[in-house]
Amino acid sequence: MGQLHPVKVVVNGKTYERQVESRLLLSDFIRHDLGLTGTHVGCEHGVCGACTVLLDGQPVRSCLMFAVQANGQTLQTVEDLGTPERLHPLQQAFWEKHGLQCGYCTPGILMTLVPFLAENPAPSEQEVREALSGNLCRCTGYQNIVEAVLAAARQA
Repeated sequence: MGQLHPVKVVVNGKTYERQVESRLLLSDFIRHDLGLTGTHVGCEHGVCGACTVLLDGQPVRSCLMFAVQANGQTLQTVEDLGTPERLHPLQQAFWEKHGLQCGYCTPGILMTLVPFLAENPAPSEQEVREALSGNLCRCTGYQNIVEAVLAAARQA
C-alpha cells in the first residue's frame, strides 16, 4: 500500500473525510469508499461519459481524476438529483420520453445535462446533441434522449 493522503470533500451536501492512496481514482472513491454506486465506470479512459459527476458545479469525468484532486471541493452525483417519489425534472422527462434502455450511461448523461440546461434553458435540438456528444449510449440511438432533454427544458 502506498502513502495515504487526507481527502475532505462535500458530496451531495454531506462532508466526508478519508485517508486515500495517491492513485485512487475519484470514480473508485465515490463508488467504493462512499458507497455511491450511481456513478458508473465504463471505458476508464474518459471517453464514454458514464462516470460524469459535478465538481463545483461543472461536469468532470471521475475516471480521469484522482480522489486527492477533489480535496476541498464539492461533488454532486446522480444520487442527489431526485428520489423515486420525486424525480428531478430531467429524470422525469427521461422516464416519460423513454430516454433510457439499459440505463448504464444514464447517470453520466444526466450529470452532463443538469448544468447544460441551467446555462441553456431553451436549447435547440442541435445544441442538445452537441451537449451529448461526449456521452456514449449503445442502446437508444439518442433520439429519445434528445426528446427528453427538450421536454425537460420546456417544463422548466
